[in-house]
Amino acid sequence: MRINKFFLIAIILLLAGLVFWGVRSSGKNRSSKNNVRILHAKKGTIQTIISTTGDVLPKNRLEIKPPVNGRVEQILVQEGDMVETGQIVAWMSSTDRAALLDAARGKSPDSLAYWNDVYKPIALVAPMKGQVIVATMQPGQTVTTSDAVIVLSDQLIFRAQVDETDIGKINIGQEATATLDAYPETKIKSQVDHIYYESKTVNNVTIYEVDLKAQELPAFCRSGMNVSVDFKVAGKDDILTLPIDAVHKDNGISYVLLKSPAGKSPVKREVQVGIADDARVEIVSGVTEEDDVLGNGKKFVLPKSSTGTNPFGPSRPPGASRRN
Repeated sequence: MRINKFFLIAIILLLAGLVFWGVRSSGKNRSSKNNVRILHAKKGTIQTIISTTGDVLPKNRLEIKPPVNGRVEQILVQEGDMVETGQIVAWMSSTDRAALLDAARGKSPDSLAYWNDVYKPIALVAPMKGQVIVATMQPGQTVTTSDAVIVLSDQLIFRAQVDETDIGKINIGQEATATLDAYPETKIKSQVDHIYYESKTVNNVTIYEVDLKAQELPAFCRSGMNVSVDFKVAGKDDILTLPIDAVHKDNGISYVLLKSPAGKSPVKREVQVGIADDARVEIVSGVTEEDDVLGNGKKFVLPKSSTGTNPFGPSRPPGASRRN
């Protein structure tokens, strides 16, 4: 009786072991299968861009300064006003005229009127057509020849900083999209207007400045704002694409792995690739939309930092390129 009892326990333990091993093997096989997914090349669009940062600046910033030391008598414009060439924007008195008028003001209204008519004020004139961007002087303030009474700007531009490794890909007239950091939902279509020949060093990185003209500036755009700029370098529409992790490279040759029938080993096929972005690559030849391409089924998600950047990656200097 005792032998039968031990035998029964042994049978139960054996069955439990077999069940555990079967479940474990099934989990391994399922996990192995989940690590491989079947992909198909599909038509799409790939756009390659260079991303960088910059500022909003006046293209021509002109300061209107008095020809002599004296006192501001009247300001005729406000910030935001548009002025024409030759328009009077302010009146001022020289130091002598201001002293003479103050003395006449203490005598009688007739004396003040006489000297106002005899000793004319000095007109400050706008030398160009533009917008008033600084008009903080007030009547009665004393000014010198080094003080800017009014500041004009003919137009606002975006000045971007482009890394030396990318400057060769930028051309006059090239399309770009600018985004003000304060208004990220607004995309401003722009074009390259000027590429500077002299370099600058920013954080030990050699950069070149590039000026861009906006097709239409939003009303809230102001000088000094920070801006992000995406230069459109290359792009293709209606092309055959695959996820970038489905294409492998060996000794400079690109290839994909195709599913084979009856569970045999995957078939290696050479492909010719074109442009690529962070997610997909152009397939010029080698596979069609009907081919079953094997891809990696694992998906990894990097933790997000408070700044929204990859905390494990190196910090990008101004003008570093990005592919979209």
